[in-house]
Amino acid sequence: MKTTHRIFFENSRNMEGVPSESVHLVVTSPPYPMIEMWDEMFAAQNSDIRDALSRKHGSVAFELMHKQLDHVWDEVYRVLKSGGVAAINIGDATRTIDGDFVLYQNHSRILTYLLKLGFSSLPVILWRKQTNAPNKFMGSGMLPPGAYVTLEHEFILVLRKGSMREFKSADQKRIRRESAFFWEERNVWFSDIWFDLKGTGQAMNKDKIRLRSGAYPFELAYRLINMFSVKGDTVLDPFLGTGTTTFAAMASCRNSIGFEVEPNFREHIHSQIHTVVAFSNEHIRNRIKSHIDFIEDRAKTKGAFKHQNKHYGFPVVTSQEKELLLNQLISASEASDNTFEVTYSKKPQEEFCRDTPQKS
Repeated sequence: MKTTHRIFFENSRNMEGVPSESVHLVVTSPPYPMIEMWDEMFAAQNSDIRDALSRKHGSVAFELMHKQLDHVWDEVYRVLKSGGVAAINIGDATRTIDGDFVLYQNHSRILTYLLKLGFSSLPVILWRKQTNAPNKFMGSGMLPPGAYVTLEHEFILVLRKGSMREFKSADQKRIRRESAFFWEERNVWFSDIWFDLKGTGQAMNKDKIRLRSGAYPFELAYRLINMFSVKGDTVLDPFLGTGTTTFAAMASCRNSIGFEVEPNFREHIHSQIHTVVAFSNEHIRNRIKSHIDFIEDRAKTKGAFKHQNKHYGFPVVTSQEKELLLNQLISASEASDNTFEVTYSKKPQEEFCRDTPQKS
């Protein structure tokens, strides 16, 4: 079993290298309009943005920045298959311009445009980042009415192109069943508020380059990929940054395509290929270990389980988990310039197998 991962170091407003209707899932986090760290990036694409900021026309700059992102959303809609999903992590921005403190609603502006393109909106996830200190405040402190609420959450917009995806052939149905998640994971992942992911660095991205990219945690991308795609699907990130979505796709047995306009990220992404196998396999092991801990605790209060996973032999809560298989990575290498291949085992990890289960 093998997956392929391609990275284009170019602007994603024109993804001519990606055929229409070829992508199953988009997982991304664009630059946030009206966050100062991205002012220059937007201004380089349209000098009117720099002019609007210098004239302190915040609403004008906000709209011009989003018009740059609109080109990318056009391409996202084109390349997604019917039934494909786009999951977009975006935060709103607060900024004081010419003495006025204003909230710029990035999530609302993006959602409005995507709906105009033809997407259908699914329930939004609030990512409660919990990165702000509990005593942090904005505005007039303890004196009304000029105190402001601090922003400690971001949005994950979830949208679908066309009708719900169908799995018709026997092979498609088998792959879907093997791509299942555990019952206890579903209860956390499909909550509309995520409290458990911290907005901090992760093991694969410790260097200073991450601070210039605004990268999200590995677990965020990994979770979304496993929620909204199946093994062998193609995942696209038009704002790849440090490569988190690519690495999460590798860990999930999915193919991926990434676009990144900043060439300085190339060295960082290439350097991480040497660690992705060990990192991913440890992540997978932790998922299985967490499930085993869960079933042992649940058995103490609920008794015996009705269902058993056929690959591992351990209990599961529902029949939909019986064919779940988390594929271990065997190797990751560069196949050609900016194209990588990952190979996987088709067998379950022996250390977790019980009662000599049937192995694929």
